[in-house]
Amino acid sequence: MSIGNSPDGNSPEDERPFEEDRDEREAERPSIGRALQQARLDAGLTVDDVSSATRVRIAIVHAIEQDDFAACGGDVYARGHIRTLARAVRLDPAPLLAQFEAGHGGRPAPGLAAPLFEAERIRPDRHGPNWTAAMVAAIVAVIGFVGFTLFSGGDDDGTTAVAEGSTPTTSKPDSSPTPKNDRADGAPKPDASDSAIAAAPQDKVTVQVSADDGRSWISAKDHNGRLLFDGLLEQGDSKTFQDKEKIDLVLGDAGAIQLYVNGKKIEDEWQPGAVERLTYTKGDPEAG
Repeated sequence: MSIGNSPDGNSPEDERPFEEDRDEREAERPSIGRALQQARLDAGLTVDDVSSATRVRIAIVHAIEQDDFAACGGDVYARGHIRTLARAVRLDPAPLLAQFEAGHGGRPAPGLAAPLFEAERIRPDRHGPNWTAAMVAAIVAVIGFVGFTLFSGGDDDGTTAVAEGSTPTTSKPDSSPTPKNDRADGAPKPDASDSAIAAAPQDKVTVQVSADDGRSWISAKDHNGRLLFDGLLEQGDSKTFQDKEKIDLVLGDAGAIQLYVNGKKIEDEWQPGAVERLTYTKGDPEAG
């Protein structure tokens, strides 16, 4: 009888090559941060581009690319950020999540990661409608209308009650109020957005972004790289940007956006969900 062999007849030394091969394969595999960074560079994206498209802060993107997940605020948020960044750079998030779980205590409880991450990432839009103010305004309008009706109510024949002995006056039959929406020259009042486009100065670049077909994150910068806007446009919302040289745009869902540049409609047919990075100057769009 041999001593030191395993029950199946193989010695412990026979299993070492398999463990060494596995260790070598793991050593050759790039880290999570390195894989995300390389995919971003291959896609031609900057850290600022990824941050604008995903709403993950620039400092956190940098930290994750250095395999530092402490800035994420916990493993649950780290998994959510890894998934979001991987999709932004067109990388399959499943192997990266498995790699993270192998080194950070396994998979979280089902149904926990996504709600917590979405609560942190998708923050309320600061530019949304103020429903409380709208309700107060509506109540004030109703009270004012009722009070005006009670105060100014007259006889059924339309004449105003007068004191005894005085002569009632009536309005002239040929007098008619001037419509409020009619201009003096008879031309209809132009739409506000059309006026903004038509009044675009020739010495500047003017870009109007409208979310006609859905909601989309957008980011806009001037020629100095200063952030003009970074947020969510709900369907039907629009923003207009101006600069003396150029406007840089990042559209999170270009398929939902309609652009007007220097008074002209951009006819590009972007696909829904496509991320587009655009730059427009005073001479755009080019003639022809």
